[in-house]
Amino acid sequence: MSQQIPKNYNHTDTEKKWYKLWEEKGYFKPVKRDPSKGKFSIMMPPPNVTGQLHIGHALDMTLQDILVRYKRQQGYEACWIPGTDHAGIATQRKVRDALRKEGIDMQDLGREKFIERVWQWKDKYGSTITNQLRALGSSCDWDRESFTMDERCSKAVKEAFVSLYEKGLIYKGSYIINWCPECGTTLSDIEVEHHESAGKLYHVAYPLAEGEGEIIIATTRPETILGDVAVAVHPDDERYKHLVGKHCILPIANRKIPIVADYYVEKEFGSGAVKITPAHDPNDFAIGQRHNLPEINIMNEDATINENGAPYTGMSRYDCRKALIRDLEGIGLLRNIEDHQHNVGHCTRCETTVEPLIKNQWFVKMKPLAERAIEAARKKDVKFVPDRFEKIYLQWLEKIRDWCISRQLWWGHQIPAWYCTCGEIIVSKETPSTCPKCGGKNLIQDEDVLDTWFSSALWPFSTQGWPDLKPEQLDFYPTSTLVTGYDIIFFWVVRMITMGLECTDQVPFDTVLLHGLVRDSQGRKMSKSLGNGVDPLEAIADFGADVLRFTLVTGNTPGNDMRFHMERLESNRNFTNKMWNAARFVQLNLAEFKWSDINLTENLSLADKWILSRFSTLITEINRVVNRYEFGEAARMLYDFLWSEYCDWYIEMAKPRLYSDNEADKLTTRSVLITVLSGTLQLLHPFMPFITEELWQSLPHKGESIVITALPEANYYNEDTEKVMAVLMDAVRSIRNIRQESDVKPSQRIKAIIMADNIETQQMFIKNEIYLKTLAGLGELEVKLLQKDQAPTEEALTAIVSGATIYLPLAGLIDLAKETERLQKELKRLQGEVKRANGKINNEKFVSKAPAHIVDAERQKLEDYKAQLQAVKDRIASLAKLK
Repeated sequence: MSQQIPKNYNHTDTEKKWYKLWEEKGYFKPVKRDPSKGKFSIMMPPPNVTGQLHIGHALDMTLQDILVRYKRQQGYEACWIPGTDHAGIATQRKVRDALRKEGIDMQDLGREKFIERVWQWKDKYGSTITNQLRALGSSCDWDRESFTMDERCSKAVKEAFVSLYEKGLIYKGSYIINWCPECGTTLSDIEVEHHESAGKLYHVAYPLAEGEGEIIIATTRPETILGDVAVAVHPDDERYKHLVGKHCILPIANRKIPIVADYYVEKEFGSGAVKITPAHDPNDFAIGQRHNLPEINIMNEDATINENGAPYTGMSRYDCRKALIRDLEGIGLLRNIEDHQHNVGHCTRCETTVEPLIKNQWFVKMKPLAERAIEAARKKDVKFVPDRFEKIYLQWLEKIRDWCISRQLWWGHQIPAWYCTCGEIIVSKETPSTCPKCGGKNLIQDEDVLDTWFSSALWPFSTQGWPDLKPEQLDFYPTSTLVTGYDIIFFWVVRMITMGLECTDQVPFDTVLLHGLVRDSQGRKMSKSLGNGVDPLEAIADFGADVLRFTLVTGNTPGNDMRFHMERLESNRNFTNKMWNAARFVQLNLAEFKWSDINLTENLSLADKWILSRFSTLITEINRVVNRYEFGEAARMLYDFLWSEYCDWYIEMAKPRLYSDNEADKLTTRSVLITVLSGTLQLLHPFMPFITEELWQSLPHKGESIVITALPEANYYNEDTEKVMAVLMDAVRSIRNIRQESDVKPSQRIKAIIMADNIETQQMFIKNEIYLKTLAGLGELEVKLLQKDQAPTEEALTAIVSGATIYLPLAGLIDLAKETERLQKELKRLQGEVKRANGKINNEKFVSKAPAHIVDAERQKLEDYKAQLQAVKDRIASLAKLK
């Protein structure tokens, strides 16, 4: 017999014990246990090596772990390949800040010494996030762990860069880019998050250079005025047609600039005339290219004004704005300032306002790569769950712009390009010794590093040995399912598909499962500023990893954001307690029962057949919804089955036979109890791995570990049994409801009379009266065949179920006068609540001004009060019949 299950569950000790054993035994390594099943693999979206486990990670990793554990139990050769990302910008900032605390400036330290310090930091702290993933229960093959800066990935990065360059798909040029003054580097378009912000629209007059008059422009960024090279108007704008081709005078700088016509200009915005600053706005840059306009950069990399912005040189961009507006007002050229809501780009990492700047950068030509990625989705070589994201994916690819891949950092994959004094650029996988053009040896490597997402785009195959191995030689490529948040579909998913097709001629995965964000209980995004975040490590410490995992999955649907309610942690801890107590009850009643003693072929009661049938249905349904990635629905089914059908119904129905003197009945009951509980634990294991292993090992079982057991099979479905039990359960519920409403004590045994509509129903109730007496608290039960105009002569409360009417003679068991008086008071109170709620909902001011969720709550209260009021009226009427 296994060790006795203690009274209380200690999740901390249990989780540490089992994870250590799982790793030592190698249960997470891919093994084909069913010859009929193939391979199943997932690449872990690599968390930042700088990171701490946050609630988004916890959701993402839980969903992946559920899939991998489930496929492993199905017999697939399942492999989950883990790893971390070097996180160029974030890691460099973290080490830079640590150095500052030591009084060291990274520039003084120099690139080589700084990178040494970063590697030291990585060696010390780099395992933090992976150890936290272990605490969550992630069943990765840790022997396959990768890092985006390890030797294998670095080799793949160089191979991909050189190959793309030689095909003309990577080039270098001066274009407008997104610059983060705080991080000190270029950002790609998707690393910029636009927020609706309250700003100002400044109307400034530019005097005409020819003749008298002025042209008024409107701008949200007056500090860039000194970089203006033109004013643009719409070609069809009748107000300005006579000015096209002429010039105006740039205020402060007193520089003459042309007035041009361009269809980009919106006639309805501001004055219909816009300033053109090609070096500081991507749209202006495009206009400048079309009209051969010069580019004047007036800003330094730290967002201060440079010498081209005299007389404001050295000022911050915002101080310059204030000073310039003051000066424009002083010379009489500021016409108006109005409030204006507009989108402002912010760095996704530090939230600093991004500055568009002209920079000489490396780019990837995306349109040729995008064409194959579009075709792959349309041919369903890659599928999206939910499928609505395919449209979003295609729309973005069809409008894709070239990808700026160079970053002004020291930490990362240094661009494999060298410059010779003769002007030659050498792109090579190996460090060149001489220039192929002039033979010179004075070669300098490009100081920039590649965008972190470049190495991440190669992740599915770089981690498996490409380019040393051909795609067909990789163990688990293409992978099966990618699980990630919808918020990085453009950052990562698109880039992996484009690079997978380019480098391996295959899509890197066949399915993309996209989940939503975890929001707080009010639907707000979690943030430090709001103080509404949930620390998953604290939740694990307080409630256990299983409870956190189950909470994140319950109610979760693919592609949709979920609200996190702390109360659900408590609720799901109660679920683990329910499961623990059920297993403890079963174990205490097994005596010397062993797994080999199980006998389900004979002597099965109706209750036995019913729970086995419901168990079979559960197996079928779990398989169906998991294969559709509906993990939230699977969790709900498991919760309902274990809590309600197994614990609340079957265990209670099993007790009479379990406690009888009939050894055959005991054997059968024990067989059913352990078969269903053990199988349910196996189904629940991918969701709650630790407690299920602990209980499975404590009960009679077959096999080494629940991790590698095959899932149970649905062999016991019995439709007729389920129909009979449905009627019996309905009868029990009806009797229980009447008892509760009548305040009859649970210990009080009452009488029930059942009038059946036909002989078959009568015999069914007679045959199974033990269940009604046990579960409904009946001391006496009469089952009769209903004849015409025949009904019990006693006054009784009634309930109608399928094929029968139930009569409960309760007179004498309750104080009718006292109960009626209490209900009359309740009736009056509810009438007042209905009147109050009605008045509020019909108040136009309340409905129009109150927040939507408050109005909805009042409407729901009104409906609840109405339902309660009707129930009280019905109850008063029922009691009146008993007098």
